Amino acid sequence: MVYLVQMLFPVTTYLLALFDIGSEYFRPYQFFTYMFAHSTQSFMHILFNMLAFASFAPILEHYWGDKKFLFFYLATGIGAGVIYAIVNLIVGGTGGIMLGASGALYGILMAFGLLFPNMELMLLFPPIPIKAKYMVFLMGFITYALDRSGKVAHLAHFGGAFVGFVIIKIWQSQGKNRDW
Repeated sequence: MVYLVQMLFPVTTYLLALFDIGSEYFRPYQFFTYMFAHSTQSFMHILFNMLAFASFAPILEHYWGDKKFLFFYLATGIGAGVIYAIVNLIVGGTGGIMLGASGALYGILMAFGLLFPNMELMLLFPPIPIKAKYMVFLMGFITYALDRSGKVAHLAHFGGAFVGFVIIKIWQSQGKNRDW
């Protein structure tokens, strides 16, 4: 729905996107809103994100419950944005904007790979079975390898996966795998 609003009213993209911390357009709320907007120039990117979300998120939500899943999704998305912003600040930001659910999505992929490592999944292309623990790395590699535009925020993907890994390990050390 946000994607359609962006198509109809392009200015909403700039209200939702995450700007570099040093930018005059940066607002703290953007760490939350950026993950609900996507580039309107790449339908395949949002399609891929939503397909992956529809494939893995329901299993995690069923496993954890809706509150714990929502916390995890938002924490990995915000964490990905914070990591991206801090690194850009340290290295002298790009002056661009970041938007998309990919950071949170890679958190979901990491959680799925850690919690269900030996679950066999069937890839769409090519249709071969693969264990979840290998699929996580394959998805990261494919995203990185197929990016010819240089516009994909790979650091945000890593950030979401990293934050997801940390949260899962903390929950596992506390024995809180299922109950919120």
